[in-house]
Amino acid sequence: MNSEEGAGYTAPITKAEVPDDVQDAIRTLIRWAGDDPEREGLLDTPKRVARAWKEYCQGYEEDPSQHLSRVFEEVGGYDEIVLLKDIPFQSHCEHHMAPIIGKAAIAYLPTDHVVGISKLARVLHGYARRLQIQERLTAEVAQAIWDGLKPRGVAVVIEASHACMTARGVRTPGVNMVTSKLMGCFLDDARSRKEVLALMGYS
Repeated sequence: MNSEEGAGYTAPITKAEVPDDVQDAIRTLIRWAGDDPEREGLLDTPKRVARAWKEYCQGYEEDPSQHLSRVFEEVGGYDEIVLLKDIPFQSHCEHHMAPIIGKAAIAYLPTDHVVGISKLARVLHGYARRLQIQERLTAEVAQAIWDGLKPRGVAVVIEASHACMTARGVRTPGVNMVTSKLMGCFLDDARSRKEVLALMGYS
């Protein structure tokens, strides 16, 4: 696999024309923040910001569940937990449009088929590249895997830092938020739940 085709790879946004009203909105924000959008260093900022946000929000242009459509049934009799952990991601909170930066652990207990592991990361990134709250992101990833793979269990744990808290407001750096969504046997069976959380490092 080409390095550009890895789990976190996303095709770059082309330098398409940015509509005038979008640029004007960004100039208004710059002016309101206290700077002059006409000074040299800020002349091209509206276009740069607009293109950056188009890239940050690429997830709106895809259905993340489509990554789970191709499965493999030749698993050699394997029927234990499949876990991908420490998946880095970046999102933006829908309340302040500030960065959410963290990592996720995604696990499922297959029935008679599995999916390529990079697809789990692609599902995460598809939902993360939207305006989000961490709770919904966690639930969306878990539900997509539950619906797409029909496994016996799904577990998703996300740990992230929120710039809306660390860089503004209470300004408390070094604080991480942890959310989890358990479905199927990982929710209903205490032993399975303990096992998967231990494998994720949350025992």
